[in-house]
Amino acid sequence: MAGAGAPGWLAWLAGTSVSITMRTAAWAYPVVEIVHIAGFSVLVGSVVLFDLRVLGWARALPVAELGRHLLRWALASTLLVIPAGLLLFSAHPVELANNPAFLLKLGLIAAAGVNALLFHLLPYRTVAAWDRERPAPPAARLGAALSILLWLGVITCGRLLAYL
Repeated sequence: MAGAGAPGWLAWLAGTSVSITMRTAAWAYPVVEIVHIAGFSVLVGSVVLFDLRVLGWARALPVAELGRHLLRWALASTLLVIPAGLLLFSAHPVELANNPAFLLKLGLIAAAGVNALLFHLLPYRTVAAWDRERPAPPAARLGAALSILLWLGVITCGRLLAYL
């Protein structure tokens, strides 16, 4: 939501039992944060390992096979990251909605998603031609390098949340 409705919606969220529990229960926030970080570690780790292969590391590994293997881990970890992230947001929605690091983090996640979509729609369609031993085409390497930079930016913004 945007405009005048957003602050009211955020204030409503801050008053829900889930939000109150996240702020007041001794272990709620730390446990959810651990789940979020663990899931995010698997997600970003899977993505970066795939991106490094596209950039030319471990050329003996088939790109498509590695992608199939790592995609399962990335998708499974997303099932942890998203709900945990929503719970963490619910604890301090008004503050986070006004935090520049949080807003940049969301923008970088969206950009990483668009980058992944474009990668799969464009250079990855020709993966059979560069699956083994051959270098990935420049567009694929650019997408992989951008992916790593975007996810490092997301991690950086996540750490900066506490300081801004």
